[in-house]
Amino acid sequence: MREIDGSYGEGGGQILRTSIALSLIRGVPVTISRVRAGRRRPGLRPQHLACVRAAAEISGAQVEGAEIGSQQVSIVPGPVRPGRYTFDVAEEQGSAGSVALMLQTILPVLPLAGAPSELVLRGGTHVPMSPPAHYVRSVLCPVLALLGARVEVEIRRCGYYPRGGGEIAVRISPSGGLKPLVLGERGALERIVGLSGVTKLPLSIAERQRSEVLRRLEHLGTPVEIDAAELPGRWPGTFVHLAAECERGLGGANALGRPGKRAEQVGDEAAGELLQFLSSSAPVDPHLADQLVVFLALASGASEVRTSRITPHLLTNLWVCEQLLGMEYEVDGEEGREGGVRIAGVGSSRAEGSRGG
Repeated sequence: MREIDGSYGEGGGQILRTSIALSLIRGVPVTISRVRAGRRRPGLRPQHLACVRAAAEISGAQVEGAEIGSQQVSIVPGPVRPGRYTFDVAEEQGSAGSVALMLQTILPVLPLAGAPSELVLRGGTHVPMSPPAHYVRSVLCPVLALLGARVEVEIRRCGYYPRGGGEIAVRISPSGGLKPLVLGERGALERIVGLSGVTKLPLSIAERQRSEVLRRLEHLGTPVEIDAAELPGRWPGTFVHLAAECERGLGGANALGRPGKRAEQVGDEAAGELLQFLSSSAPVDPHLADQLVVFLALASGASEVRTSRITPHLLTNLWVCEQLLGMEYEVDGEEGREGGVRIAGVGSSRAEGSRGG
């Protein structure tokens, strides 16, 4: 049984998600202690419990500590079983827990399972402190395709904080193995695309958000294509998602509305985040960088990626992969600044003698 200290680095849920994913992929039992010790309310919250139970379902794993508030979780994985699954973050308690964060636990696992899988995930699709579903679809998935992981995301219903109620469908094709990735300089900015969305609110709010984005980005002299749209969902909400498509890179930016927050502020936040990315020469935004770590660690060969900002999430994810895979890596740069990461991928085969191997 391998042991991972959940208080390491930023001490958040990412340690749990990455540890579980690698446990299933390599067939190695893992105990995560001091789960989310760095958070105001430590231990498992509904969305983390949903991740644990989803992992158990797709692998027949034996799990201990799977309850709200638990600060230690142990998982003994069985063979991963591709197929059709439905997971709901809100099953435990009414929650807008992020479907994208749940996906971080199982998405690295299923492309390597040898057959297609189809998922339906219910919960928050556009909630604070997590990648929006539109970001996953238009930024993460295209880059995963470069590694050989083909993933399609359909956003059926938007779900916002605090009530959730969103739904996405995810289709995962089998991969014969992950390829390494080299993204050094991004080259020229080709165009910016995006969506200003509202649910159960006037379309004029989305149009105001869109207008502010266009105003902020006008000086770039680059084609900007942003739709303003009313989107299905059970409760009101609003967001802006942007993606900068470059010769050799892709970066995203997002902002969420809330009661009392002006539409112009939402547009301004999204545009400001994108401009910050574009002020660097890096081909990968900070959020994409930390989400790619697990896939690059499992690739067959060396990868090198530059990001516009080295984050605690990135450094923590690298540490977890090092602990569980013996992966070697090097970070060129300081936290909070532009920098590069070199990862010696170890491949995706199960550990010799593991359950289900």
